[in-house]
Amino acid sequence: MALPALVKIGLRWLYWFHRWLGIAACLLFLLWFVSGLVMMYVPYPSLTEAERLAGSAAIDWSRVRIGPTEALRRAGERSFPAELRLDMAAGEPAWRIRGDEGRAAISAVDGRRLSAPDVAAAITVARRFAGGTPVSEVERIDDDQWTVATGFQWARPLWKVSLADAPGTQIYISSTTAEPVQNSDARERAWNWVGAVPHWLYLTAIRRDGSFWRQVVLWTSGPAVIVGLSGLWIGILRLRLRRRYRSGAVTPYSGWMKWHHLTGLIGGLFAVTWMFSGWLSVNPFDWFARNGPTGSAALYAAHDTADFPALDTAGLAARGPQAREARFGWVGGQPVVTLVPREGRPTIARPDGRALRFNQAELVANARRLLPGTPIRQVVVLGEPDLYWYAHGRERPLPVIRVIFGDPEKTWVTIDPNSGALLARQNASGRGYRWLFNALHDFDLPFLLANRALRDPLMWLLSAFGIVMSLSGVVIGWRHLVRCHKRRLARKG
Repeated sequence: MALPALVKIGLRWLYWFHRWLGIAACLLFLLWFVSGLVMMYVPYPSLTEAERLAGSAAIDWSRVRIGPTEALRRAGERSFPAELRLDMAAGEPAWRIRGDEGRAAISAVDGRRLSAPDVAAAITVARRFAGGTPVSEVERIDDDQWTVATGFQWARPLWKVSLADAPGTQIYISSTTAEPVQNSDARERAWNWVGAVPHWLYLTAIRRDGSFWRQVVLWTSGPAVIVGLSGLWIGILRLRLRRRYRSGAVTPYSGWMKWHHLTGLIGGLFAVTWMFSGWLSVNPFDWFARNGPTGSAALYAAHDTADFPALDTAGLAARGPQAREARFGWVGGQPVVTLVPREGRPTIARPDGRALRFNQAELVANARRLLPGTPIRQVVVLGEPDLYWYAHGRERPLPVIRVIFGDPEKTWVTIDPNSGALLARQNASGRGYRWLFNALHDFDLPFLLANRALRDPLMWLLSAFGIVMSLSGVVIGWRHLVRCHKRRLARKG
């Protein structure tokens, strides 16, 4: 068969493919463009660190009788946990532990396990967190739309406590550790039904099974990318900028088809990039090692046993009198207590309350534990955000120390010079993912994030092209289906 004939057949199939799959794809495109705009202003509900600290009381150090080592023993931990902190729970200091044995809450007064076994306990926790606001309703649940993620698995079953306040606040209390784990208000919930829920295909029935939800995302966004690419190719083939059509137009179409063609050349380009990056959001085929090798925290801490030096509670109270939370960890074999106030920068102390400071040389030397024998190519102190360390949906402390290793994976390690904490470990794969997902999907370049007056109109403009392209595609597709239906009825008649 001659090449022109093959090309003609190929184009016919291209048009057929785009026409029929495009009907469904344009509905998805329209859904994603509109919901994406909503998400710019109303994110998915979450209990932020600032909210958690605001709902906590200052630690009553005078009542701390059970030390960290004893708390770890009572929790059954055999190694130092990923998280060990002290805060106030229902009026008493409590140890919060996240380790190999799961999560546990241990009273710092008498060492008993803390939980919220009944409605009265849940109401007590919720009212203290909400500053005494009355409760209107309490419901025991396993999950709902706002707690369906597997990240809440450890906290189930949950107490869903509705407050009698104007915003319609709901607080979710873990029955296992008696602490708030999620909150939302009526405005967040309403907007998320046209925002994050449709955008992420995050319906409860789908999201309960994480692997199934992942496949749903892959097999909706993946084909949508192919439809978008076919539409771009058709749009370019039908566009005439120099040798125009007889009407003098650059497009052979009119009406809705004209709008679909012209807006699709711009909107389709960004639809493809957004759909492709959305497809990558679930890391298909495990292409990306986003955070580098595991075990970094233990290596950096240089301490693995389930113990911590005895505390001088009076000294710690004097060092951080308004601390809402105390975090306990190790840096290079040295015990560190981080005292976190409701607002402002945390204070770093030794277990006896004395001041603690790290110098850069100590922290860089300790970072070598992560990759023994590997040369360090560069050490950078970041005083302001850059392309790989910036705030977008989470707080990022500054300044930070970045240690760049000369290993085959091109590892970067980020350290907080104040607390000495290991903040991140990233390899070349993770940095590549940053560009293929974050940059393409969120336009989260620092200069755009710092200038919402520029970023927001840009996102609205590009989304407007996409919405017109999608809406016109839906109208065209619907009309085509109606014509096909009428022709079938005519043949039957």
